[in-house]
Amino acid sequence: MWTAGLLGPYNGAMITPGTPFLKMHGLGNDFVIVDTRHTSFTPTSALVRALSDRRTGIGCDQFITIEPPRAEGWAFMGIRNADGEVVESCGNAARCVGAVLLAETKGAPVCLDTLAGPIVAEAASEERVAVDMGPARLAWDQIPLAGPADTLSLDLAVGPLSAPVAVSVGNPHAVFFVPEAEAVDLDRWGPLVEHHPLFPRRVNVEVVHQRPDGSLRMRVWERGVGITRACGTGACAVLIAARRRGLVPGETADVVLDGGTLTITWRESDSHVVMAGTATRVYSGVLDPGFTP
Repeated sequence: MWTAGLLGPYNGAMITPGTPFLKMHGLGNDFVIVDTRHTSFTPTSALVRALSDRRTGIGCDQFITIEPPRAEGWAFMGIRNADGEVVESCGNAARCVGAVLLAETKGAPVCLDTLAGPIVAEAASEERVAVDMGPARLAWDQIPLAGPADTLSLDLAVGPLSAPVAVSVGNPHAVFFVPEAEAVDLDRWGPLVEHHPLFPRRVNVEVVHQRPDGSLRMRVWERGVGITRACGTGACAVLIAARRRGLVPGETADVVLDGGTLTITWRESDSHVVMAGTATRVYSGVLDPGFTP
């Protein structure tokens, strides 16, 4: 059940010394979250890299800030990968931040402002959050690609991977359908696809096969991070790619990641893609003001 007061002031008073943070994860895709609506905190890329380090920092795949809204919504969600680079969207983080904000609204849906556009989060059950990630983007210049191309089957081959589907769910994805996702050496081939000149902003790489029960088994190489246990926007991209290839007859399918299962729906009515899954609080703490990169 969602619990209020996970971040920021307690009874109007700031936690001192230092800056409070929350550690959360969505299916093992983990985050350090800082609520900057109540405290002044603008992390540098070097600080994000240091805090993301799993040996000498807190450790996370992405560093998240909850900020005052910039355009619309309840709050702005800032996202930085573990390498310190700013990225546009993160579905698992949206569920985690959504869980925090749903406690403030006592369960009423909340709209998150992001660089990729608004994301609406609502409680799907006591333990699951559903987020509307907005419409799928399928045109080559929306991904973006370096030039015009058929996004249903890109003219691209890297090792055993070929002919991916390109999708943007606020950030770029290349989805490769393979005989067996577990058999692909993502550590070897993922970086080569991520940095391929076809993708001017780099790309997230998914390998996927369909199981006999109709679910989609996916593994992911995230740009700026590497292999992660889960990627929410990647799961959305996989369902969209599978439907475009005619593998999934209905709007909804389960996507099975290393960290667990997400339920993804791509609505025909408005092309919006909706993801439902867990958001887990791990612990809270305070950043030591003496910590330096």
